[in-house]
Amino acid sequence: QVQLVESGGGLVQAGGSLRLSCTASGGTFSRNAMGWFRQGPGKEREFVGVIRRTGYTTDYSDSVKGRFTISRDNAKNTVYLQMNSLKPEDTAVYYCAADPVDSGMHYASWYEYWGQGTQVTVSS
Repeated sequence: QVQLVESGGGLVQAGGSLRLSCTASGGTFSRNAMGWFRQGPGKEREFVGVIRRTGYTTDYSDSVKGRFTISRDNAKNTVYLQMNSLKPEDTAVYYCAADPVDSGMHYASWYEYWGQGTQVTVSS
């Protein structure tokens, strides 16, 4: 059983940056692909990006590609989401999730463990 806790959310102006962290406990963090998802007000949860277990492979949604970067530190059981050039439409609750199969898939159903989320609000 993997427990995930996100942190780093907050209020930022458009064009600004935030770095989210997600720290895992229990299980073996390094075996999991780690994904980031978000759910904006009145919207469905959507894929943001994923990093495979070794950290060498990442993939992003088109809406964040070039602005967001995922990294991980397996020694610290932590995955990061660096968000730059933030836009008001990035406002959402951001969730990290663990995929024990290391599939790299974009679908939420592939992820077995989820954090409780952290709010990111981008003002215009």
